[in-house]
Amino acid sequence: MTTHAPAPTERYLLSPDMIADPYGHLDALRDHAPVHWSPLHHAWLVTGYDQVMRCLRDPAVSADRVRPLMDAVPQGAREDAERAFGILSRWMVFNDPPRHRRLRQVFQEAFAARAVARYRAFTEKATRAVLARKARPGRTGDLLADVAKPLPALVFARWLGIPPTDGPSFWYWNTRVADLVLGTAQEESEYRASLQALVSLEDYLGALVARRRAEPGDDLISQVLREGRVGDSVSEQEFTGMLTQMAFAGGETTSNLIANTVLALHTRPGQLAAVRAEPELAQGAVEETLRLDGPSKMSIRTAARDLDLDGRTLRAGDRIFLVTAAANRDPARFPDPGRFDVRRGGATHLGFGFGAHFCIGAALARLVAVAAVRTLVCDHPGLTLADPARPVWQPSLLNRGLTALPVRY
Repeated sequence: MTTHAPAPTERYLLSPDMIADPYGHLDALRDHAPVHWSPLHHAWLVTGYDQVMRCLRDPAVSADRVRPLMDAVPQGAREDAERAFGILSRWMVFNDPPRHRRLRQVFQEAFAARAVARYRAFTEKATRAVLARKARPGRTGDLLADVAKPLPALVFARWLGIPPTDGPSFWYWNTRVADLVLGTAQEESEYRASLQALVSLEDYLGALVARRRAEPGDDLISQVLREGRVGDSVSEQEFTGMLTQMAFAGGETTSNLIANTVLALHTRPGQLAAVRAEPELAQGAVEETLRLDGPSKMSIRTAARDLDLDGRTLRAGDRIFLVTAAANRDPARFPDPGRFDVRRGGATHLGFGFGAHFCIGAALARLVAVAAVRTLVCDHPGLTLADPARPVWQPSLLNRGLTALPVRY
């Protein structure tokens, strides 16, 4: 068991100061003990890189957390929850092997880098179109609302095969589902809206699957249907349930990644200048954001059985927070870990997870984020932050996303 520093004072991770900047406290936790029991959160906080990696590889650490999500729903909204949580139970991110492997294989080819590369030209065209509408020189605006949200929405809708006329309803449902899964729904009415949105999203995607069977197109759903696994290795219900995960996961994560990268560069003039001088470093800027201040702070797991981790005994049923936001700043893995360096190489960050649960949409998220960042940095040299000292972050345990990013284009 490793212990280096005095135990830090327990802090609630959803308190305003922790939402604003959790990193000092997380660093102190990791330096004290990379596996730490938190009575306040009633969970193990795993903050060391090696310890998080061990959990991501260990079959004793389960990804099934549908029950904890359901337990968080207010009693008055429980009657609406049964079908919604049945849908969540079909998300591969909440399943362990062998079911997780069987579900993931259905999408493996569609998400491969070579398949995603087909959308490069469309992504670059969509990026220029969004910026031409919103980023006129001299205009002030919110980069999150103007660019970071609509661009992934355009690309992911095209990729899934969502008709443009259905876009507003489709993205409204996604926003409400995010409130449920990321824990930002607080009131009973918000939970009810989120649960109903998930059901509506599945109904819509089920009808779209039927339409694509009759009229195939050039999109993810049509591609998977052509491969013949739906109805064979997975049921139609499983496939539609997983599509709701695909719809939810891509937009939210990529929007936050774009905004966080723009914020990181525009508060570090030397790094911004480096990307302007060498546009290919936009890729490095996105990767460094994923490491240092990415869209995901942690993932939640459960001990499926007793296990020993770094000298601590985790009991079956214990909740485990895999705090990748701390592991990605572990000085044992990353030299000078608090420094943002677009040329950084070396150890692999955990911004998209690792192993069996490595984010299946990582290649598409990277494609969209790099296109947006490169274009914003290189084609809009007058872009400045309107208020760089006061970023406001979403109150979420799991994700790291701005509520807005005011800029002058």
